[in-house]
Amino acid sequence: MHQFPVTVYYDETDLGAIVYHANYMKFIDRARADWVRGLGVDQNALRDEGMVFVVHKIEAEFLASARLEDRLVVTTDVLDVTRSRLFLDQRVYRGETLLFRARVSLVLMSLDGHPRRLPDALRSLGCERVTAAE
Repeated sequence: MHQFPVTVYYDETDLGAIVYHANYMKFIDRARADWVRGLGVDQNALRDEGMVFVVHKIEAEFLASARLEDRLVVTTDVLDVTRSRLFLDQRVYRGETLLFRARVSLVLMSLDGHPRRLPDALRSLGCERVTAAE
């Protein structure tokens, strides 16, 4: 499981100092980029080779609110890997409290819109089922 720390800043909140819902997407996106980088996958090099990661599907659940100055942790777990697709479970926690959960499907695509084979660093992950409680 990959963990990525996030601190909530003023510009990520609404007038009530609660995190605006779209910012959870930014949090999980940053965590995914950090996770991929940590696996040794250079997204700039992939783009130079004509390939980019595209979010195919996100199923999101907003469970509790994060607030200004909260220190959060975004976790990323691999659910499944195919030749060209990654299925991830991403969660945002404040301490032990689960605030947000997303199931994310990513596809590696060519710049002209065709699926491409995942890099070895990602395909070799195999399938690591998430066992945490729903």
